[in-house]
Amino acid sequence: MRKFFRKIYEFIDKKIVVPISRILYFLSKKIKKNQGKLDKILNQPHFLIYLSLVIAIVMFLLIDSKVITLVETEAEVITNVPVKLKYNAEAYVIEGVPETVDITISGRKSDIYLAKQLGEYEVILDLSDYTASNNTHKVYFTYSKSINSLTYKLDPSYVQVSIKNKESSVFALSYDLLNIDELNSKLSVKSVNLSKNEVVVKGSEEALEKIASVKALIDLKEQNFKEAGTYDIDNVKLVAYDSNGTKLNNVEIVPEVTSATLVIDSYSKTVNLKVQTTGSLVAGKAIASLLIDGVDKKSITIYGEKDVIDNIESVPVAINIGGEGKENTRSYDVSLTKPNGVREMSSRSVKITVTFGEAQQKTVDLDLTKARPENLADGLVATQTSGQAISVQVIGVASVIENITSESIIPIVDLSGLGVGEHEVDVKIENDNPMLNFVVSSKLKIKITNN
Repeated sequence: MRKFFRKIYEFIDKKIVVPISRILYFLSKKIKKNQGKLDKILNQPHFLIYLSLVIAIVMFLLIDSKVITLVETEAEVITNVPVKLKYNAEAYVIEGVPETVDITISGRKSDIYLAKQLGEYEVILDLSDYTASNNTHKVYFTYSKSINSLTYKLDPSYVQVSIKNKESSVFALSYDLLNIDELNSKLSVKSVNLSKNEVVVKGSEEALEKIASVKALIDLKEQNFKEAGTYDIDNVKLVAYDSNGTKLNNVEIVPEVTSATLVIDSYSKTVNLKVQTTGSLVAGKAIASLLIDGVDKKSITIYGEKDVIDNIESVPVAINIGGEGKENTRSYDVSLTKPNGVREMSSRSVKITVTFGEAQQKTVDLDLTKARPENLADGLVATQTSGQAISVQVIGVASVIENITSESIIPIVDLSGLGVGEHEVDVKIENDNPMLNFVVSSKLKIKITNN
């Protein structure tokens, strides 16, 4: 105790008595008139101690009563404080309650720091005494104060809530594959089998009426499939959507998750590359030969879903031959573009070498009874009213056109947009050979009638 009071005395003497003595001494020098009286007072042994003690007590009372504030008041916002909802979850559906609120705390910096360290922010919305109604209810949040000296303010401080009776309905369950691009490019999903075909969805009558589908969301990125095989997946999340594809958060799906069995396959098919040309050669020239990576026909392997891959017969590759033919050959380094639905290809680029020669032409007579009508509207029939044959000019180098006969040429007539009546239409030639060109000068007269 003696040491304790001695330290207090030393503190008062050093921090209070000495500074005040210096101030009074300074003032005493300025006041010459009362110099003698002031010296007499200052020379009293206990005067300065009593004066310092009185001043210290007065300062303590002023600070404690916050008449004088030594520390400035500060404020800080605590964001995303979870809201704890109290209500009868089995009977009611609550709408309009935010998941989190913000709390602004203001006061001394030391108190704010202590409040943050405690971290006791519990915000409660108590709806235990409320029942279902067509009207909304204005309800205030309640919260605990960890430090009473601080001022707390909630944002928002209240909400307008809607309380509806909880109903349930059964919905068919389907699935969606998420992040399918993250799947190994040579793999594809062959089949998906969910452990449940139906689920129970609970919510208000209005919410249940908005449900268009309930889907199991299978994230292929999370599974990280490495090879073909059969995989069982647990805890697949279920989500309800409206007719616009918007997720509905105000319904409860029972159960919340399901399991699924996925069959991962590696389906592939070998198809040829099909060269397509754009632009026109210089006059009098034609393509004599066309090699892809040094061969006449180049095939590649494509990977993807079976129903997509089965419908692909070739992969197109385009080159621009505009203005070519002055030189004997021209080489193209071409990047291949994946057709829609193809996930991977065995080759991504090829080298195409084109050889040019002198263009020749010959005339071939076509039997138009073999002409193939296209794009004729349903319920209509087209018949020819003009002659049964036309002449076609075949253009190419001699070695290419010499084997062209009428049997190898397929004439086409495009009837799109034509209705009942007589029409004169162009005749086109189906041509997938970039080394050939066809010129048809005649038109075909047809008559369209109702079937």
